[in-house]
Amino acid sequence: MPETTLSPLAPEKFPDIPAIGGVRVATRACGVKYKGRTDVLLAELAEDTQVAGVFTKSLTASAPVEWCRKSLPGGIASGLIVNSGNANAFTGRLGDEAVEQVVEAVADRLACRPSRVFAASTGVIGEPLNFNAITDELDALAADLAPGKWDEAAKAIMTTDTFPKGAYKEAVINGTPVKIAGIAKGSGMIAPDMATMLAYVFTDAAIPSPVLQGILAPACVRTFNSITVDSDTSTSDSLMLFATGAAGNAADFSGADDPALDDFKAKLEAVMLDLAHQIVRDGEGATKFVEITVTGAENDAAAKTIGLAIANSPLVKTAIAGEDANWGRIVMAVGKAGERAERDRLNIAIGGVTIASNGLAVEGYDEAPVTAHMQSPEINIAVDVGIGNGRATVWTCDLTHGYIAINADYRS
Repeated sequence: MPETTLSPLAPEKFPDIPAIGGVRVATRACGVKYKGRTDVLLAELAEDTQVAGVFTKSLTASAPVEWCRKSLPGGIASGLIVNSGNANAFTGRLGDEAVEQVVEAVADRLACRPSRVFAASTGVIGEPLNFNAITDELDALAADLAPGKWDEAAKAIMTTDTFPKGAYKEAVINGTPVKIAGIAKGSGMIAPDMATMLAYVFTDAAIPSPVLQGILAPACVRTFNSITVDSDTSTSDSLMLFATGAAGNAADFSGADDPALDDFKAKLEAVMLDLAHQIVRDGEGATKFVEITVTGAENDAAAKTIGLAIANSPLVKTAIAGEDANWGRIVMAVGKAGERAERDRLNIAIGGVTIASNGLAVEGYDEAPVTAHMQSPEINIAVDVGIGNGRATVWTCDLTHGYIAINADYRS
C-alpha cells in the first residue's frame, strides 16, 4: 500500500479519553500483513460485561462476523480480539477455523468460554488469515493489558485510515455518573448497512444486554448507517457496545425507552455520531466533508433514501471535489432514488443559499457566496422534495483522484 497522507479533514488530535472501569486493552505488532506495524488489539472485559452488536447485512460476511452473530445472544462478553491487515472474509472453512483458533486461544488467556470472546478482522478480502501470527503473541498481549491506551487501540485496527478515531462522553443514569468511550476504523468501503467499518464502544454503565441492544440498534440507524464514502458495504462491518457495570448505577430498567436512560442514550448517540463523522472525514482521498439534509419527503425513510442517492452519486461527489455547484446533478440523484418527489416543487440550497426553487433555477441568485462555500472544506446541501414531512440527514465526502490511487494499490 502507498504511504498515507493525513486527511486535510482530520481533527487536531486524538481526544483525551479516561480509563473505563472493567476494561483493559493491549496492542501489538504481530505481522499479520505488514512488518513493524501495530495490527492486533486485545481487550479484557470485567466479569458479566453485557454486550450488544449490529453487523453487516452483506451476504458475503466475514468469518468473524458470523462468529459474533452466533455468540451475541449469550449477552455476555469477556474479551475482544481485532486484527487489521486481513479481513478473513471469503476464506471458506479456513476462515472459520482461523476464528476458532484465535478465540479459543484468547479464552485460555482470559479464563472464559470461547463464546464470550468476540472477534473482528479488517483488511484484504479472500486471503487466508495466518492465525498463528496472532496466537503466538497472545501471551505478550495478555501481559501488556492495562486500562486506557485508547489511542493505541484505535491505531491497531486501522487499514487505509490516516488517523486514529476516538470519542468520549459522560452521562448520568439514576444519579450515577457513567463514562462512554468509543474507537472506530474506516476510510473506504463505507456504506454501512446494519461500514470496512469497525466500531467499539465501552461504558462502565450497568445495563442488561437486551436493553443495551434496544438502545444500540436505533442509534446506529441515525449515525453509522447515515454515512457513506463510496457506496460499498463491507463484509466486515461491526458495531459493538460493551457495558461493564463498574459504575454501579441502579439497573432496574423497564426497557430501552426507560426515561432513566435518556441522558445515556443521548450521549451514546453523540459518541457514535462523532466516530461516524470522523470516518467520513477520513474518506479515502477526501478533501470535503458534506452534510446533506432532505426534507419534504413522504416519510423519514424516503428522505434518507433520497439523501443517500445524492451522497453516493459519483457525479455529485466529483462536482463537489471540483468545487462546482452543479445543482443539476443533485436533481438527477433525487430522480433516480425511486422515492416520490414533486419536480415542480423541488427546492435546492447550497451553503444556505437557495439556488433552485419550485423546480426552476432562482433567477439572478448571487453566486459569490455559493462559490465561496464550495471552496470550503465543509459543504452543506439542503433539498426539499415537496411531498410530505419526511426528513433525514446523511453525511459523505467528495470523490477525488486520491480515492483511485489508494484503491489501485490496496493489495500491494
